[in-house]
Amino acid sequence: MLLRNGRLAACLAAGALCAATASAQSISKEYNSNAPDEPEWVENEAPAAPAFDMSKLVDVTVDAQGALRYGIDPATLQIGKDGVVRYVMVARSTSGAMTAMYEGIRCDTGEYKLYARYNVDRWTPVGKPEWKSLWESTRVKYPLAFARQGGCDGKARPTSVQDIVRQLKSPAQTVYPN
Repeated sequence: MLLRNGRLAACLAAGALCAATASAQSISKEYNSNAPDEPEWVENEAPAAPAFDMSKLVDVTVDAQGALRYGIDPATLQIGKDGVVRYVMVARSTSGAMTAMYEGIRCDTGEYKLYARYNVDRWTPVGKPEWKSLWESTRVKYPLAFARQGGCDGKARPTSVQDIVRQLKSPAQTVYPN
């Protein structure tokens, strides 16, 4: 009788464990954006780096005391169907030196990716572009500055390129969280 009760208890315990696991998985799917039923995010292929016009740059304030000035040509701004905001950021020194970066920002994850660099009148693609945190770089600050000044709408992508440009032209308000 004891053996039978022991088996019964073991079966009941196993059943309860299975039920608890199933319940936890069901709850997890409701609150976890990476749940198996959710399609995994896939980045669209980035278009070729667009041409930019130095005379049309809208300033992005990165460091008021810094030696470089940053700006974005609004014609280079794109909001992809994948949610990536792509743009060309131009950095200019007081001596006249210039470089540009073709990049993308994922507002929802707080990441940026460098696709290509512009030097000496031509674009050079990055070998294996990778997503990097906006927050972890102490050296590369301009993607976070862009996100905060209008490249993102909180942790969501902006609704239009016009919204980005309007925010950049009135940078008094930070729109990306600290």
